[in-house]
Amino acid sequence: MNTEHLIRTFVEYYEEQGHRPITGSTLLPPPGDPVLFTTSGMHPLTPYLEGRPHPSGRRLVNVQRCLRTTDLDEVGDSTHLTVFQMLGTWSLGDYEGRQSLDWGYRLLTEGLGIDPGLLHATVFGGDEQVGPDTDSLRLWRERGVPVERTVEDNWWSNGPVGPCGPDSEIFLWTGDTPPPPHSTPTRDDRWVEVWNHVMMRHRRLDDGRLVPLPQRNVDTGLGVERLASLLQGASSVFECDVFEPWRRLVPTLWPLQEPSLRLVCDHLRSAVVIIGDGVRPAPTGRGYVLRRLVRRVLTVLWRDDPSRGLGDLPREPLSHTLDHFRQVGGPEPVRRLLLEEEQGFRRLLERGRKVLARPRFRGPLGEEDFRYLHDTHGLPRDLVTSLREG
Repeated sequence: MNTEHLIRTFVEYYEEQGHRPITGSTLLPPPGDPVLFTTSGMHPLTPYLEGRPHPSGRRLVNVQRCLRTTDLDEVGDSTHLTVFQMLGTWSLGDYEGRQSLDWGYRLLTEGLGIDPGLLHATVFGGDEQVGPDTDSLRLWRERGVPVERTVEDNWWSNGPVGPCGPDSEIFLWTGDTPPPPHSTPTRDDRWVEVWNHVMMRHRRLDDGRLVPLPQRNVDTGLGVERLASLLQGASSVFECDVFEPWRRLVPTLWPLQEPSLRLVCDHLRSAVVIIGDGVRPAPTGRGYVLRRLVRRVLTVLWRDDPSRGLGDLPREPLSHTLDHFRQVGGPEPVRRLLLEEEQGFRRLLERGRKVLARPRFRGPLGEEDFRYLHDTHGLPRDLVTSLREG
């Protein structure tokens, strides 16, 4: 099942359950949202989760592209991406979490053909302010799905204040053998989270207290690339169909070890999507996130061979990514912007070599030196190290 088929199956299933499809936003959050990029499907819906009537009704479904800078250091493992798509469903004061989990279980097992014996769930075990999520616990036990109770791992919030609530997460087994009898998601990383159902009923205040939201909501999120890779039998998200042209073409240009190959493919693909949504490189804000992604790619490429360049990239992976995210403009404007950023970074490095030639930096470098080189001259640690070794 490719990602497009997965998306269609998901949306059509929830349309059958009375949900109205809504158009996902770009990576740029709505005006007034303090975050740089949309990090989840609920971001554009925050006013409606807080009680405003949605023009499409109380049951919604969509696919939303997201970007999470908090996962940058995780990129390179088998499950994390910088830019990804999230399938989401919402009950805006309509049905409760038990109904949401039951539909989710049926879609995974009946609609997508996943063996129920490969599922595990976690639920909120309760704390000093909110009691345990017994409804979700009961549902999973009725379905015969093993369930683990946690506290911090099963409480979802979008920040220190704002809408929040207990959640129930669904995990899929990825081991080569059947799951051991006492294996759980918190003790065995072969369980991979694929779907989170948040019972968003509370608002956290500045002083840490919880107050009820005007309505009891359910907000779910399912990562498209992660689930697609599991359904396709791939060992990582980088081997699912959305990365096919990147995985096929990038190694022929630049021989890289697997972690570096994953980082280069992820960051270039993410840069294409960010540019496609109208962001341009800049020293601060969204533009700096884009600049950081491009520079991380170049740092990896030039570590082994300074002659490598983004001009070597063929059109196919750029076009494939723009088409997949339904972005307009074509690959050439994206390519030109990437090359301009590369040229600017090369000029920066030339200045950096002169800086590193100063007597101050001829001996061992400490943390203060690395911070100075980064903050004042824009030189990342890895590149400083590489320049000194070279």
